[in-house]
Amino acid sequence: IMAQILRNHMGRNHNDYNEPSVQPKNPYLVTMEEDILYHFSLSTKTHNLPEMFGDIKFVCVGGSGIRMKAFAQFIHQELKLPGSPEEIKNICEGTDRYCMYKVGPVLSVSHGMGAPSISIMLHELIKLLHHAQCHDVVLLRLGTSGGVGLAPGTVVITDKAVDYSFRPQFEQAILGKVISRSTELDEGVANELLQCSSELQNFPAVVGHTMCVHDFYEGQGRLDGALCSFSHEEKCDYLKKAYEAGVRNIEMESTVLAAMCRVCGLKAAVICVTLLNRFEGDQITSPHDVLVEYQHRPQVLVAHFIKKRLGYIV
Repeated sequence: IMAQILRNHMGRNHNDYNEPSVQPKNPYLVTMEEDILYHFSLSTKTHNLPEMFGDIKFVCVGGSGIRMKAFAQFIHQELKLPGSPEEIKNICEGTDRYCMYKVGPVLSVSHGMGAPSISIMLHELIKLLHHAQCHDVVLLRLGTSGGVGLAPGTVVITDKAVDYSFRPQFEQAILGKVISRSTELDEGVANELLQCSSELQNFPAVVGHTMCVHDFYEGQGRLDGALCSFSHEEKCDYLKKAYEAGVRNIEMESTVLAAMCRVCGLKAAVICVTLLNRFEGDQITSPHDVLVEYQHRPQVLVAHFIKKRLGYIV
């Protein structure tokens, strides 16, 4: 059934698609006899990547390995695939850096916390998709965030990932020079996700800018870290400026994800639930069961999106 759905939706065979494949922008890759994806414990010589991953259409990434395993089991149930969700294996079991689970056309991968961790994962993930000859892939980050003027539990679908100055760019120092890359995300995918959210009951969702910073505490204007170099008034003033600039949530991975995917021709989206309204405090105080339900919301939305794309839902 799954194979038929994929053929109907995507084409006859994953090698027949007209859509552009994922293209790493590195001329040196073609000169390599072997590409070792070290942090995945995979290699072009030791693994048949097209056979293992060639049918992937949706790559879902999130910080926590436990959460991404739970998502893999959830999407297994949602797609009604054969076998037990409990038997899903971690493809990256040869390393403790990241976790990876394949469920039909869906790849679920953890990326850790912060830009450096997700950047390493994305370099190897993008190369993996390229080596596997994948086509028409959508990458979706499922995460948590601090809300800016939004009630806890609101799902933010990012239209632009912005930096600390509210600019849609990702800056990185390379060989002593600062390189800036655009962080605009795919508008069509964001609109599709917003439409999907309207089809779910009691599902608060908005489209807005996501501010990406390199720290959980001072970088996000928190007053409760081991260090604090600003006043409560300065914090509130900064959050007000962020809100006026269109920022609706704050996290630590979106700019590098948007920049790398954009350069390599990979459609991407960021879907993060807010765990608190930062205008009202810094610490996350909701009960555990409430937080678990909040964190499940991006998974529910992305599962609905995937099922619509595959024709499960008309």
